Formats: sequence, structure tokens, C-alpha cells
Amino acid sequence: MKIKLYSDGAKFEEMVEDYKKGHDGFTTNPSLMKKGGVTDYMAFAKKVLKEIPDRPVSFEVFSDDFDQMEKEARAISALGDNVFVKIPVTNTKGQPSLPLIKKLSAEGFKLNITAIFTLKQVEEVVEVLSEEGESIVSVFAGRVADTGVDPMPLMKEAAEICHQKKNVYLLWASTREAFNIKQAESIGCDIITVPPSILNKLDLFGKDLDEYSLETVQAFLKDATSSGLSIL
Repeated sequence: MKIKLYSDGAKFEEMVEDYKKGHDGFTTNPSLMKKGGVTDYMAFAKKVLKEIPDRPVSFEVFSDDFDQMEKEARAISALGDNVFVKIPVTNTKGQPSLPLIKKLSAEGFKLNITAIFTLKQVEEVVEVLSEEGESIVSVFAGRVADTGVDPMPLMKEAAEICHQKKNVYLLWASTREAFNIKQAESIGCDIITVPPSILNKLDLFGKDLDEYSLETVQAFLKDATSSGLSIL
């Protein structure tokens, strides 16, 4: 596949395992850290980077104040050359992060702009990104689909916008199923971030469907028998 596969999560052991499997990069966020039981942000980040020193790893700021957000971004970036700082497209008040994004990008920070849902947001973000540093534009295609909207037209246009500048990469975020990888690749996304539970399904790509059908029926029987279920 041409598209780069990033592992999405904050469970240390799974991240190291996916690193050994050769996945192209890693993304985290505060919610995933909470789910993964992380209690010390910087200690966790340093531990991860010690094991993953040579592939992109995104760590996110979480302050709601832009001045504090900038301080967090600088602290995170200083952890390693492979670190991308995740900046949400707005704060919780709906105030755009564009001035901060523009400032950090102009200074050459590696950025991952996150929680993007609309083409307007894509356009505004790409407009302020510098071509000198690398930037990732993370569009939450899966969450868009959760609202009943087909994300494919949005992602296709987003790819065209991102690729108007060099060193700006479109990332398909909030992946829901393995087929999203094929979809993302088909419309020109550069990266897709995928939780380990879905990455593990990559071995199914190209599997014979008759064989898969038989295995499924066999699994049903095995589970029914082992659970002691009966009808008659």
C-alpha cells in the first residue's frame, strides 16, 4: 500500500509491538492516554520515544488557553526530532487555533492539526501552514460518517487542498473498519491512523471468502458447544 499506516493508541506495550511490526508512525491523544491508564504525561512520552526513536509520534497539547498551549507545544516538541505536536483546530470555546498554528509552523515545528471535520477548517489550516516544516492535517472521517454523512467527498477535496502545499499531509482519522484503509488510499490520503484492533485485521486482506465463511460457521459451532447451549 502507498498510504502510511499509523497506530492509534496509548498503551505502551501495543505501541512497541506495532513498532516492531513496522508500522509507519503513531498517534496519541489525552482521551487515549486516559483509556490506557497513563498518569504521568511526560514520563509516558519519554518512555515511548525511547522505544520509538525513528518514526513519527504525535503527542497532543490539552490546555484551553493558547499561551499555555504554546508552552505545552514547545515542551512536547523538545522531546525528540520525530515528535509531531497535535494542536486542536479550536479550543473548547470554539476559538480558532490558527494564530498559534501559524506561529509554530513558521518556526519549523512539526505539527499535527487535529479534530478537523469540515472543508472550511481544512482550507483555513492549510492556508496558515508553512511549507518549510512538516504538517499533518487530521480529518476525523470516521466521526463524520457517524453523523450519517459519507466522508469520501470531503476527504477527496481535503486531499486536493492539502497537496497544494509541499510537506502538508492529509490523515484519515477515527478509523472505524479495515476497509477505511482502502478508501483512504483510493482518494489520495497520505496517512491513516488505525487502532491496533483494526490493524490486526490486515492479515485478512485478500482472504478467500468461501474459506472465511466456513471458518465463521465453525466458530459459531465451537462457541455454542463450549458454552453448553442447547435448543432441544
